[in-house]
Amino acid sequence: MRLLLASALLACSACGASPDPGGGAAEVQRIPLGLSSTLPIYWQESPNFATILKEEGEPGWVRQTLETRFDLVPLDVLSAEALAPLDHLLLAQPRALSPAENVALDDWVRAGGQLLLFADPMLTSHSQFAIGDPRRPQDVVLLSPILARWGLELTFDTAQPQGERIEEAFGMAIPVDLAGAFLPVTSEAPGECAISATGIAARCRIGEGQVVLLADAALLDGEEDSDLPRRQAMLDGLLDQSLLH
Repeated sequence: MRLLLASALLACSACGASPDPGGGAAEVQRIPLGLSSTLPIYWQESPNFATILKEEGEPGWVRQTLETRFDLVPLDVLSAEALAPLDHLLLAQPRALSPAENVALDDWVRAGGQLLLFADPMLTSHSQFAIGDPRRPQDVVLLSPILARWGLELTFDTAQPQGERIEEAFGMAIPVDLAGAFLPVTSEAPGECAISATGIAARCRIGEGQVVLLADAALLDGEEDSDLPRRQAMLDGLLDQSLLH
């Protein structure tokens, strides 16, 4: 399914409007942002591929918020070739990465890439797909190899109560639900990481690049939330701190 979606996107990449050399209004130049996620950010959840391609209705709020600043580039594979044209990347509850992808991502960050990563050890967002369905978002993030390479371990407290709460992270109030916590670990080439007091977030200098990590993805929920403007402002704040600093 994801390969088909990526192929469809590439096939339609020339369909967008371009600046009018005859004097028409030119498009605002937005920054390319690579996006890899199992969450329904770029496309809404649908059991039918044809329905997805119809693109009926407005995109979800996360995609709309991102597209006010960025030209989204969905990535099916994190290869050196796919990452090379990009300076900015968003990983939101991604699938488990292959060894080659871990190497490509690490090399890209160390060369100056800017990454915002949502890594949720116990995803609480609703999905219409049952557990085990490959179309369902990744319930438990599996990124231990790359996190260890950057000097971090993602932990999870099974005794914590379920329900959304607010955690402080680098001066921001972030909604979380069954969140994880980052701990520093020893690795061959640890990054220089600042971890928030509760462990919910970390900011790491990795070579010439930077990674900002959040151990939860509840911020990206709330499609029908009456407090949606506040979530949008929080996401904007994270983008400012991680990708647009």
